[in-house]
Amino acid sequence: MSKAVRVGIVGAGIFGQWHLKAFTQLQNDGDAELLAISDLIKDKREKAAEDYGVTPYEDYREMIEKENLDAISVVTPDAFHADIETSKNHPEQLFMVDYHKRFDMYHIELERTIRDGKLGNIHYGYAYMEDRIEVSRDWFRSWPVGSSPFWFIGTHFVDLIYWLLKSKGDKVFATGRREKLKSLGVDFWDSITAQILFKNGATFTVDAGWTLPEGFEAIVNQGIRVIGSEGIFEIDSQDRGAGACLKGKTQRSFNLGLYSEKHTPDGKVIYGGYGIESIMEFAYHANYVLNGGDINDLKGLYADVDDGFEVAKICVGVHKSADEGGTVIDLDTL
Repeated sequence: MSKAVRVGIVGAGIFGQWHLKAFTQLQNDGDAELLAISDLIKDKREKAAEDYGVTPYEDYREMIEKENLDAISVVTPDAFHADIETSKNHPEQLFMVDYHKRFDMYHIELERTIRDGKLGNIHYGYAYMEDRIEVSRDWFRSWPVGSSPFWFIGTHFVDLIYWLLKSKGDKVFATGRREKLKSLGVDFWDSITAQILFKNGATFTVDAGWTLPEGFEAIVNQGIRVIGSEGIFEIDSQDRGAGACLKGKTQRSFNLGLYSEKHTPDGKVIYGGYGIESIMEFAYHANYVLNGGDINDLKGLYADVDDGFEVAKICVGVHKSADEGGTVIDLDTL
């Protein structure tokens, strides 16, 4: 009988709930055992334990020591993610970054189009990802360590571009504003604009911000356009054709491909969407290795530690440039 990966989750916040749901789905399918949750906040970990039937821990190290886990899903604030340098020193272990933009069917088609040469040589492009202000003002103002819109959301489009181009970053130039949030007592960047030159010669501009007004129709506004020598490909990832306006509310639009719920006749919930599928992919890969598969067979099928390192290096360069007022940063020097 094949083994199913034994999982513990670190972080029971907003996105920790997504991981709880994804691994619950996997458990229902026999592809995982969801055993424990760790969170510093008592109410969050106890609520998660009650809702999902897992053991709560305050200290993740105690969870690891007691639960005999095969895998850990880390869903913590940016500054407390896994140490990538440490992971690079253990190539025999599976390390996957949840860059779910790679799982969006529109982005998969864009990647296939580029890979098939239909756009020719990629010359330049533009990507943007922007949150409504409650994300920065309300969700994260209690974080013990500050973040930025580029670390929180911009990094996902940096990875998407890196995946599309199959090329490492060469140089970056970035500027930003600290104004709106500072006036509200939150010392984060309002927005950062970065220009990234890749080693294959392509240049991409990436805007990341999180101060859109509360009346904006979606919590996330996002999109990408790619221009090559033989064509153009544009994706509006926010406006996908579904909208509603209800009594007492402003107009709202929905990204129904990101997350979905279906119900079976016996009352079980089936979770889906690319935001869930990217998490589930980790369990499938882990099960492959646990059941005797060669980890090297999985190379290129997911965002691994090398991908995470390259994207992190670009983001470090972006923040260094912005902090220095727009200096050009050679990424090879970082």
